[in-house]
Amino acid sequence: MGGGIGAFIGDAHRRASRICNDFQLIGGVFDVDYEKSKEFARQEGVSLNRCYATLDEFVSGELALPLGERIEAVSIVTPNFLHYAFARKLIENGFHVICEKPMTTTVEEAEELKALVEKHKVSFCLTHTYTGYPMVRQMKELIKDGVLGDVQRVDAQYYQGWINSIIHGTESRITGVWRLDPKTAGVSSCMGDIGVHAFNLIEYTTGLEVKRVLSDLSPVKEDVQLDLDGTVLLRFDDRLKGVIRASQVAAGEENNLTIAVYGSKASLKWEQENPNYLYLLSDTEPTKIYKPAHGYNSGFAEASQVMPAGHPEGIYEAFGNLYKGIAKAIRGEELFEGEFPTVQDGVRGMKFIHGVVQSDKDNNCWVDL
Repeated sequence: MGGGIGAFIGDAHRRASRICNDFQLIGGVFDVDYEKSKEFARQEGVSLNRCYATLDEFVSGELALPLGERIEAVSIVTPNFLHYAFARKLIENGFHVICEKPMTTTVEEAEELKALVEKHKVSFCLTHTYTGYPMVRQMKELIKDGVLGDVQRVDAQYYQGWINSIIHGTESRITGVWRLDPKTAGVSSCMGDIGVHAFNLIEYTTGLEVKRVLSDLSPVKEDVQLDLDGTVLLRFDDRLKGVIRASQVAAGEENNLTIAVYGSKASLKWEQENPNYLYLLSDTEPTKIYKPAHGYNSGFAEASQVMPAGHPEGIYEAFGNLYKGIAKAIRGEELFEGEFPTVQDGVRGMKFIHGVVQSDKDNNCWVDL
């Protein structure tokens, strides 16, 4: 659903599905403008008979086909406010779903989708893409194996600068960006778009749950309604704490997502802009560097590598690993733990987003997740 002409994230999903070699683009609703949707279908070689004007037409049209000819899985790559309604309709009609994050705009909607996924027994992938990197998966396995000892602190940051040129431009440019409009983006911009990635990466790699958050957010300019910058303190329990720093107005930053997990024996650090290097730090030994496509990595990490050692891979390959994972789930094959983020990750993400927004509104108090 969505992702037609000019849509970056739609193109990313298509490339990922092709990399994993388990999906074929057969049809869909590619644009709110049906003429543009048909133009896109022609460009992609999709039959106009499978290019639908609305979601309702898509569902009725596909369900009218014999079971073996129907589209099995649908990607939702629309603005945030459409995720819930589209996902609900698809799940209720038995389609598997790959959905952009955040999964919904409210916690209640997220919990409803979780219940529907369980009821209708479909597979649901939420595209927290960074969990698909081989070295993120190696990080997860090393922590699970106790290499760090007891986790004592967790730091994550996600810095971008792209919104600077928008908020310091004309008013029309501000109102023309859907991520800055609560009606289409939801309650948050920075934390809802990128801070939640850092949050997900923390829970994914450590296997721990954040219990409480305290946030300090900023819209940066008076005429901006949503947060563009912020810091969030995390509590996992009475002793273990951490922090998330996120910004969409860090001038010069591109896609600077990093995570560091500090333990009683050693620590691990990973950077998204240099994704093929995972650093293991110790007080007693020289720093070790893990790289993909080597026998010293876990089976999960190596199953996530596409090319031989020394051939750099990036975001599309990581994205492709999520598509590969949900394809295995649809076929009923055995999965590694954490092959793709699920509807439960969507619920956790919405609790994080609403928790940090509520904390900021309540004069920076602690909020339970």
